[in-house]
Amino acid sequence: MSVQLYPEAPRPRASRIIRDLVIIAMLGFLAWIGHEVYQRVDSVGVVASGVTSAGTSVQGGFDRAADAVDSLPVVGKKLAQALGTSGDATGGNVADLGRTGEKAIRDVARLAGLATFLIPALLLLGLTLPGRIRGIRQMGEAREFLGDGGDPERQRLLAMRAAFGLPVDVLLEYTPDPIGDLGRGDHGRLLDALYAESGLVRRSGPDPQAVGA
Repeated sequence: MSVQLYPEAPRPRASRIIRDLVIIAMLGFLAWIGHEVYQRVDSVGVVASGVTSAGTSVQGGFDRAADAVDSLPVVGKKLAQALGTSGDATGGNVADLGRTGEKAIRDVARLAGLATFLIPALLLLGLTLPGRIRGIRQMGEAREFLGDGGDPERQRLLAMRAAFGLPVDVLLEYTPDPIGDLGRGDHGRLLDALYAESGLVRRSGPDPQAVGA
């Protein structure tokens, strides 16, 4: 069975393309919204970055003080060690807390952005994709069922199917007298209507008269 993504008939084809473009545009919009959510949540990380910078500065101050007193006689080594320990216990812990907060905020930002995009995107595709796949399959099946051959008897039967099966308003778009066309063996416009209803365009040439006509 051949795969056909879009109807051949102009109006159904244009309608289907527009709907696909709308879906793609909606997915693009959802991706943009997800990115914006990520950016907004991630921007909160500036607070944690400030905490990290403050802690690092405090720890650096203690380290510089330790370096300054390290060369003092007798008490220099112990005093430098005490200052270094104090720096780790104060500024170092604050810096570690800030870095942990930065990572947590970044993780939350990614999760929020992905959820903002994926949840509605999956819902949208779940509502539209099955019908789209079904329509593609049906067009391929319709092409095999209707065929492109010029067998008169098959054309007569398909013309009957069109005359008695299609809505009257659809038939009148192609012929003012569907039943008269069928009786005269003039099957072309009836077949055009039947193909168009399936999103196809009849490719065969002029229809021969029905058997016995």
